[in-house]
Amino acid sequence: MNSAFAGIDFGTSNSTVGIYSGASPELVMLEPNHPEMPSAIFFNFEDEQIVYGRRAKEEYIRGDEGRLMQSLKSVLGTSLIQEKTAVMGGRMAFRDIIALYLRQLKRKLDDHMQEDVAKVVLGRPVHFVDADDVADRAAQDTLEGIARQEGFKHIAFQYEPIAAALAYEQSVTREELVLVLDIGGGTADFSVIRVSPERKNAADRSNDILANTGVHIGGTDFDRLLSLSQVMPQLGYKTLTKDGKRALPSKYYFDLATWQFINQLYAPNILRELGEVRREASNPHLVERLREVIRAKHGHALATRVEQAKIDLSSVDHTTVKIELEEEDVLAKVTSADFHAAIAASIGKIEDTIQDALKKAGVTSDQINSMFLTGGTTRIPMLREHFKSLMPNASVVEGDVFGAVGLGLAADARRKFA
Repeated sequence: MNSAFAGIDFGTSNSTVGIYSGASPELVMLEPNHPEMPSAIFFNFEDEQIVYGRRAKEEYIRGDEGRLMQSLKSVLGTSLIQEKTAVMGGRMAFRDIIALYLRQLKRKLDDHMQEDVAKVVLGRPVHFVDADDVADRAAQDTLEGIARQEGFKHIAFQYEPIAAALAYEQSVTREELVLVLDIGGGTADFSVIRVSPERKNAADRSNDILANTGVHIGGTDFDRLLSLSQVMPQLGYKTLTKDGKRALPSKYYFDLATWQFINQLYAPNILRELGEVRREASNPHLVERLREVIRAKHGHALATRVEQAKIDLSSVDHTTVKIELEEEDVLAKVTSADFHAAIAASIGKIEDTIQDALKKAGVTSDQINSMFLTGGTTRIPMLREHFKSLMPNASVVEGDVFGAVGLGLAADARRKFA
């Protein structure tokens, strides 16, 4: 009967699907007891199956032979999108891998509604790619093409922070000027918007949306910065050559700290190249540690531990990251102060982007009534305290960190397609 309106928040780290078929938007359970599903695919080489979400990560961490892929959204708008990568004994384009994941979301949606849902609003960051309008448009066009290929017939887009504001608006009791802070795994997006009980069902909200800004900084960037700051030095990062005249090549360390580039380190030539680097190094034993991690293909496991350390530092002052080696593991100590220092420059860029949003909206910080926080990265205490200091008069509203955008997209789908 095609009576449902859907919203899909395809995120860098997690994804949700919202549906509007009754009186209010709701989230589809994508996994048992979980409306959010990690944006992860595991190509299990042992049983030749493709699995998704939490199961994908569990099978990889368990040690099943295969290829785990995450952060696929970050490929949109880049030259990687049409490139092919090795999976299941063959090669597959990144575009087709994203299509597999979106197909899984569509299947969950259709099963939930017991119909072929045709109308969808897809979330998008304010900028898929910073300062490149052509690449940004290409990213949206690619995502739209994949959605159409997977069976959606009526497709629209909405900025993710606007979607979060539309979700928040479902519960407001008075008019408010809201600053939405949506910081996920890949991007930080901000919107200044007027919300009210009277406006929430209006077809045209263009006069209420005062500004949208965004920067390509998110939780995966914080993972990389923390890794480079505290973990990669244990493998030789920023150490010198024997003559003391130059630092060792940094590319290997940047790739190992960046999820989507880790697999490139498993190419046959890399260990040979690192053998040359080890011979020139003032601390060759550290480079040998790097070679061990790559030889054992432990890069993704190490990145997972760094991510967990970041999460742990939201509630503890210090933790450790284990680097698995053949003879004796190394424990890299990480403190909250280390983490704050590593991400300080990125937080400065985020603050500049927020100030740009206020400037474009023509408002001052003391005019903001509420700050609506969504996206998993907003759970970092340092960020929360920083936001509070920027908007001293605003009340802080903690939204569903994973679900607010999906709910808002479904509400927007009803407005657009009803």
